[in-house]
Amino acid sequence: MLNRAGKLLSMALVLLLSACGKQEETVKVASPPSVSVITAEQISMEVREETIGSLEGMMDPTVAAEVSGRVLKVLVRQGQHVKKGQEIALLNPVDYQLQRREALSEVARLEALLENQQRSVERNARLVERNFISQIVLDDVKTQEIALRRQLEGTKSRLASIEHNQSKTRLLSPVDGTVESRLVAEGDYVKVGDPLFQIISNQRLRAHLPFPESIASSIRPGLEVRLNTPTSSVEIVSRIRELKPAIGAGNRAIDVLADVEDQPGWHTGASVSGVVVLGVRENVVVVPEQSVVLRPAGEVVYAISQDQAQAHQRVVRTGLRQDGMVEIIDGIQAGEQIVLDGAAFLTDGARISVQKEMSVQADS
Repeated sequence: MLNRAGKLLSMALVLLLSACGKQEETVKVASPPSVSVITAEQISMEVREETIGSLEGMMDPTVAAEVSGRVLKVLVRQGQHVKKGQEIALLNPVDYQLQRREALSEVARLEALLENQQRSVERNARLVERNFISQIVLDDVKTQEIALRRQLEGTKSRLASIEHNQSKTRLLSPVDGTVESRLVAEGDYVKVGDPLFQIISNQRLRAHLPFPESIASSIRPGLEVRLNTPTSSVEIVSRIRELKPAIGAGNRAIDVLADVEDQPGWHTGASVSGVVVLGVRENVVVVPEQSVVLRPAGEVVYAISQDQAQAHQRVVRTGLRQDGMVEIIDGIQAGEQIVLDGAAFLTDGARISVQKEMSVQADS
């Protein structure tokens, strides 16, 4: 019995010693974390202000009736693209055709009277030369000729007005664009000023860009602004046209205006992002954003020792952030190697294994 118990105890001791040996072997095998490193470099960095605004159409006319009449035909539909000068609707021209005929008859009557009066003036002028009639009679005939001439001019003007109004029964598109809404149907009677169509043109757009009031003194007309919209992959470089004088009461922002002309894919009402370059900083020390981590001491980066075996914590003061890069104002010098991937898992003095070296240009 005792012999059996001794055997069991011996087996337990062997198993315990084996487990301890494996644990000790595991501890010995554990290797330092693998990281990639990058060298802090000096570059030129733009001082930018970025914002998101909206696009407004500068040519979005509402086509209204210029004369009264009944709609004979609507020639376009909602969403249809139209060209400048294209017929979009027809009004009944019969009333103006009748008025034109009446005016033409009146013109012909007055022309006949004027022609007869001119002959009368000529006859009386010869009679005055022969002293058969007095000068007073001739003057009276000339006055009647002048009156007929003025009456004919007035009638011709009325005829031109009738013809002009008749031409307005053909409604034409004032711009190249797309029919946003159709507010009339065939058979409707419209009066002067009634809206019939809304046409949207994207030929000329204006970007409204809200910027914080704190930079109002730095933004001025003429500055370059880079514009992007989700509906187009093309970046537009424009210039600030003007600044609205009032600061928005709801958002305390200044409204900066820039124009966009003849750009396919840019649409009225779309959002637009704007970047204004206020200046350029030379010889700025930069590192990638993932190299900067937050610790109780503040923002830090991990500098690599000369033998590339340890990472040392450096508290840094940061500045501009753009395009995935962070400006380092203080704490790291250009040329120093720092941890890139894996920085978030390190502590001061941690042992590391460098797997890859990268550059600021390649990373950005």
